[in-house]
Amino acid sequence: MTDAGALRETLRSLELFARLTEDQLDWLTSVSRPVVHQDGEILFRDGDEATHFYVLLDGGLVVSKVVDGREEILTRHFAHDMPSEQHDNKPSAAHRFTGELPLLTEGGYVATVAASGTTTVLAYPKAVFLEMLARCQGVAAVLLPVLAWRIKSSEFQARNRATVEALGTLAAGLAHELNNPAAAVARAAEDLGEAIDPLIATAQDWGAAASAGERAAFDRLIDELARTADPLDSDPFAQADALDDIEDWAGDAGASRPGLLASGVADLGLGLDWLRTRLAGVGEEALPAALDHLAAVLETRALTAQLRAAGPRISQLVAATRDYTNLDRAPEQQFSVTEGIDATLIMLRAKLARVKVVREYAPGLPRLTGYPGELNQVWTNLVDNAVDAMDGEGTLRLGVRAEGGCLVVEVADTGQGIPEETLPRIFEPFYTTKDVGKGTGLGLHLSYRIVTRRHRGSITARSLPGETRMTVRLPLGGPSDDTVCEVPGA
Repeated sequence: MTDAGALRETLRSLELFARLTEDQLDWLTSVSRPVVHQDGEILFRDGDEATHFYVLLDGGLVVSKVVDGREEILTRHFAHDMPSEQHDNKPSAAHRFTGELPLLTEGGYVATVAASGTTTVLAYPKAVFLEMLARCQGVAAVLLPVLAWRIKSSEFQARNRATVEALGTLAAGLAHELNNPAAAVARAAEDLGEAIDPLIATAQDWGAAASAGERAAFDRLIDELARTADPLDSDPFAQADALDDIEDWAGDAGASRPGLLASGVADLGLGLDWLRTRLAGVGEEALPAALDHLAAVLETRALTAQLRAAGPRISQLVAATRDYTNLDRAPEQQFSVTEGIDATLIMLRAKLARVKVVREYAPGLPRLTGYPGELNQVWTNLVDNAVDAMDGEGTLRLGVRAEGGCLVVEVADTGQGIPEETLPRIFEPFYTTKDVGKGTGLGLHLSYRIVTRRHRGSITARSLPGETRMTVRLPLGGPSDDTVCEVPGA
């Protein structure tokens, strides 16, 4: 398209330029140079310095972004034959231009754009684009609503992505945390099945061998064992000596499984003298049967104790999952912020394996009114960012306190810090300090909106090398509370 008149008419046909005067069209035609790109050719890449504003004349464009190592197609632009069904309510004008956002925010491109088929575009340098906005008010009248839609659409996509990622984190966290108690249940159940037959057999042998007085002495021993709690602290050397002494004595006395008996007694922190004293009422002939039955009883009780310990752990994980996702609850409610933070830490425990977590919760914290599910996404994002900043190893401090009519939550890490020149921009949409492909630039922005828009609170950041602190302040009365929760001096 080299004819100036034809180019002028093409520009006039575009919605972006439809409101221009004749003089404005003349100027625009003079600065417009069509460029043809072949299928798959890249116009610009995510993270590149923004240099041009592109207007689509013919063909199509594919807008994509690498997120956590996966390339996702965000949208497609068509010059002609646009799809009849637009599920995302995309404005028609949005199909015909791209690249405006980073030019206006003085950032880098936030996605990669490639030609789809043979594609013709107009590439306006930044200086020309800014002059275009100054000269042609009609351009801004079309561009700004599209820009607002794009930011809203990107936030919606990021929120959906965050939900999917949260579900993935939830699934991974549950799989990791349930593995140990579930394996313990399976193992104890299998061993318990194998332990039943010896328990029955030794009970029959003991019943046949014992007199009434011997059975009474044995029953007193069993009752005392039932009241004996596992030791809080144990000396491994003393326990090993006790095990050897009991095993040798029980073997000499005729027990068929002296090692099992010895480990069961020694694990309770008890020794040979204790055992011999309790069995003093059992005669020499009945003693082997008593020792064998005692070993079977101790084995069975140890296995059932494992099941009792694993069951509450599974229940705790289910409760943490419920607290994290807030299933079957009203959207706005009174809730404990610390419970949500603790549930988030459980969900992220695998990622926190090499991180020292320090909780500094003030006592007697009041409950907050708001949207716990959304705030859990904030805690997840802040903790996840902190762990990334520390490369997965360091100290994470979580503080919660009441201050006036506000609840203050602080998330601090010992990472490399945020550069001073970028700190004021971290809550801007599409701005990210992470490497290309490792962040959308919307995580902190969405957190900012949840805190400020949904809860009428504030979120600020302070950073030095070795200490970055994110501070969230939330009015205790919820979104309808008129309390101003701002950081002093911020």
